[in-house]
Amino acid sequence: MAKRILALALALNVASASADELLVITGLDEPKANLNRKQLENIFLRKSFINNNGVGWIPLNLPPDNPLRVAFSETLLKLPPHILEAYWNEQYFNGISPPHVLASEEAVLRFVATTPGAIGYILPCHLDKRVQVLVNLPTAFPLKKLCP
Repeated sequence: MAKRILALALALNVASASADELLVITGLDEPKANLNRKQLENIFLRKSFINNNGVGWIPLNLPPDNPLRVAFSETLLKLPPHILEAYWNEQYFNGISPPHVLASEEAVLRFVATTPGAIGYILPCHLDKRVQVLVNLPTAFPLKKLCP
Protein backbone atom coordinates (compact mmCIF):
# COMPACT_ATOMS: atom_id res chain seq x y z
CA MET A 1 0.00 0.00 0.00
CA ALA A 2 2.79 2.44 0.91
CA LYS A 3 4.53 1.67 -2.40
CA ARG A 4 1.35 2.50 -4.32
CA ILE A 5 0.97 5.81 -2.50
CA LEU A 6 4.63 6.66 -3.15
CA ALA A 7 4.31 5.71 -6.83
CA LEU A 8 1.15 7.82 -7.17
CA ALA A 9 2.80 10.79 -5.46
CA LEU A 10 5.82 10.53 -7.75
CA ALA A 11 3.59 10.26 -10.82
CA LEU A 12 1.59 13.32 -9.79
CA ASN A 13 4.79 15.25 -9.09
CA VAL A 14 6.22 14.38 -12.52
CA ALA A 15 2.92 15.19 -14.20
CA SER A 16 2.68 18.60 -12.51
CA ALA A 17 6.32 19.39 -13.28
CA SER A 18 5.74 18.73 -16.96
CA ALA A 19 2.25 20.24 -17.12
CA ASP A 20 1.82 23.19 -19.42
CA GLU A 21 0.83 26.44 -17.79
CA LEU A 22 -0.13 30.03 -18.44
CA LEU A 23 1.14 32.94 -16.41
CA VAL A 24 -1.25 35.68 -15.32
CA ILE A 25 0.77 38.88 -15.12
CA THR A 26 0.56 42.47 -13.89
CA GLY A 27 2.95 45.39 -13.85
CA LEU A 28 5.77 45.67 -11.37
CA ASP A 29 4.08 48.63 -9.64
CA GLU A 30 0.94 46.63 -8.85
CA PRO A 31 0.57 45.22 -5.35
CA LYS A 32 1.29 41.50 -5.24
CA ALA A 33 -2.18 40.02 -4.89
CA ASN A 34 -3.00 36.46 -3.89
CA LEU A 35 -5.82 35.80 -6.31
CA ASN A 36 -7.72 32.56 -6.30
CA ARG A 37 -9.32 31.11 -9.43
CA LYS A 38 -12.74 32.61 -8.69
CA GLN A 39 -11.30 36.10 -8.20
CA LEU A 40 -9.33 35.75 -11.42
CA GLU A 41 -12.43 34.55 -13.25
CA ASN A 42 -14.37 37.55 -11.93
CA ILE A 43 -11.70 39.94 -13.20
CA PHE A 44 -11.73 38.48 -16.71
CA LEU A 45 -15.55 38.30 -16.80
CA ARG A 46 -15.63 41.95 -15.66
CA LYS A 47 -17.47 41.15 -12.44
CA SER A 48 -14.63 42.52 -10.31
CA PHE A 49 -13.46 46.00 -11.28
CA ILE A 50 -11.04 47.35 -8.64
CA ASN A 51 -7.71 45.94 -7.45
CA ASN A 52 -6.23 46.20 -3.92
CA ASN A 53 -4.67 49.56 -4.82
CA GLY A 54 -8.04 51.07 -5.69
CA VAL A 55 -7.10 51.05 -9.40
CA GLY A 56 -9.47 49.64 -11.98
CA TRP A 57 -8.58 46.26 -13.42
CA ILE A 58 -7.90 46.30 -17.15
CA PRO A 59 -8.10 42.66 -18.25
CA LEU A 60 -6.49 41.79 -21.57
CA ASN A 61 -7.17 39.06 -24.08
CA LEU A 62 -5.46 37.78 -27.17
CA PRO A 63 -7.48 37.36 -30.39
CA PRO A 64 -10.23 34.68 -30.20
CA ASP A 65 -8.44 32.30 -32.59
CA ASN A 66 -5.12 32.47 -30.70
CA PRO A 67 -4.36 29.04 -29.15
CA LEU A 68 -3.25 30.72 -25.93
CA ARG A 69 -6.58 32.52 -25.58
CA VAL A 70 -8.47 29.30 -26.26
CA ALA A 71 -6.44 27.55 -23.56
CA PHE A 72 -6.93 30.45 -21.11
CA SER A 73 -10.68 30.71 -21.71
CA GLU A 74 -11.30 27.00 -21.43
CA THR A 75 -8.96 26.53 -18.45
CA LEU A 76 -10.12 29.47 -16.34
CA LEU A 77 -13.63 30.22 -17.58
CA LYS A 78 -14.50 26.70 -18.75
CA LEU A 79 -15.82 28.08 -22.06
CA PRO A 80 -14.25 28.58 -25.50
CA PRO A 81 -13.98 32.15 -26.82
CA HIS A 82 -16.76 31.72 -29.40
CA ILE A 83 -19.24 30.75 -26.67
CA LEU A 84 -18.11 33.68 -24.52
CA GLU A 85 -19.08 35.98 -27.38
CA ALA A 86 -22.76 35.64 -26.41
CA TYR A 87 -21.89 36.50 -22.80
CA TRP A 88 -20.03 39.64 -23.94
CA ASN A 89 -22.88 40.70 -26.23
CA GLU A 90 -25.23 40.59 -23.24
CA GLN A 91 -22.75 42.39 -20.98
CA TYR A 92 -22.19 45.09 -23.57
CA PHE A 93 -25.90 45.93 -23.51
CA ASN A 94 -25.59 46.23 -19.72
CA GLY A 95 -22.78 48.77 -20.13
CA ILE A 96 -19.88 46.37 -19.45
CA SER A 97 -17.19 46.12 -22.10
CA PRO A 98 -15.21 42.92 -22.68
CA PRO A 99 -11.47 42.75 -21.99
CA HIS A 100 -9.26 44.63 -24.44
CA VAL A 101 -7.90 42.42 -27.21
CA LEU A 102 -4.22 42.77 -28.09
CA ALA A 103 -2.54 41.16 -31.10
CA SER A 104 0.35 39.35 -29.40
CA GLU A 105 1.98 38.33 -26.15
CA GLU A 106 4.56 41.06 -26.70
CA ALA A 107 1.74 43.61 -26.92
CA VAL A 108 0.31 42.19 -23.67
CA LEU A 109 3.72 42.48 -22.00
CA ARG A 110 4.16 46.09 -23.11
CA PHE A 111 0.65 47.13 -22.10
CA VAL A 112 0.83 45.42 -18.71
CA ALA A 113 4.27 46.88 -18.00
CA THR A 114 3.15 50.45 -18.66
CA THR A 115 -0.54 50.55 -17.65
CA PRO A 116 -1.69 50.60 -14.02
CA GLY A 117 -4.34 47.94 -13.37
CA ALA A 118 -3.58 45.94 -16.50
CA ILE A 119 -3.71 42.16 -16.16
CA GLY A 120 -3.03 39.63 -18.89
CA TYR A 121 -1.66 36.19 -19.61
CA ILE A 122 1.39 34.86 -21.41
CA LEU A 123 3.40 31.69 -21.82
CA PRO A 124 6.25 31.17 -19.32
CA CYS A 125 8.82 31.31 -22.13
CA HIS A 126 7.88 34.96 -22.79
CA LEU A 127 8.16 36.14 -19.18
CA ASP A 128 10.68 38.94 -18.64
CA LYS A 129 11.61 41.50 -15.99
CA ARG A 130 9.02 44.08 -17.12
CA VAL A 131 6.15 42.29 -15.34
CA GLN A 132 5.38 40.15 -12.30
CA VAL A 133 3.53 36.84 -12.13
CA LEU A 134 0.32 36.84 -10.12
CA VAL A 135 -0.85 33.31 -10.84
CA ASN A 136 0.58 30.19 -12.48
CA LEU A 137 -2.40 28.60 -14.18
CA PRO A 138 -1.85 24.93 -15.06
CA THR A 139 -3.67 23.83 -18.19
CA ALA A 140 -4.28 20.57 -20.00
CA PHE A 141 -3.58 22.28 -23.32
CA PRO A 142 -0.21 21.49 -24.99
CA LEU A 143 1.29 24.98 -24.93
CA LYS A 144 5.00 24.26 -24.63
CA LYS A 145 5.09 23.67 -28.38
CA LEU A 146 4.18 27.35 -28.83
CA CYS A 147 7.47 28.43 -27.24
CA PRO A 148 10.53 28.98 -29.39
